Amino acid sequence: MDYSIIIKTFDEMTGRELYEAMRLRQDVFVLEQTCLYPDLDGRDYDCWHVMAFDNAKADGDEELVGYLRILPAGQTFDTIAIGRVLVRENKRYDGIARLMMEKSLHYIKETLGETHVKLSAQQYLIKFYESVGFRIISEGYLEDGIPHIDMEMKND
Repeated sequence: MDYSIIIKTFDEMTGRELYEAMRLRQDVFVLEQTCLYPDLDGRDYDCWHVMAFDNAKADGDEELVGYLRILPAGQTFDTIAIGRVLVRENKRYDGIARLMMEKSLHYIKETLGETHVKLSAQQYLIKFYESVGFRIISEGYLEDGIPHIDMEMKND
């Protein structure tokens, strides 16, 4: 598979990239998980948006197949955070989430100069997040009716 991972601020995103990211977030978090919640939470303006594109489409047009956002400290946690991690349903198990996480963690450390990262994980993904270096730091809790747990990574 041929995927490219691109990181942009909100203001750097094209209208098409923003639309596709919001549509993909809606497809996964609202429609697939049948969860009503305020996805457009006002935090996107200050985030770095990590987008995974499938470069192998026959028509040469890239398809957005994965997304996550990097939130500055103070938005959700006292540290920089990762959120809204998702992969299009028909592209799961292709390693896209791992590619996005690795690129994001490298960007956070090398470009943003941060070594402490937190996230709120859906509990069924604990093993995945542990495999990229995160560890559990809270008890489980429900967020929008879905079991979550807080995790962190310290990469000094």
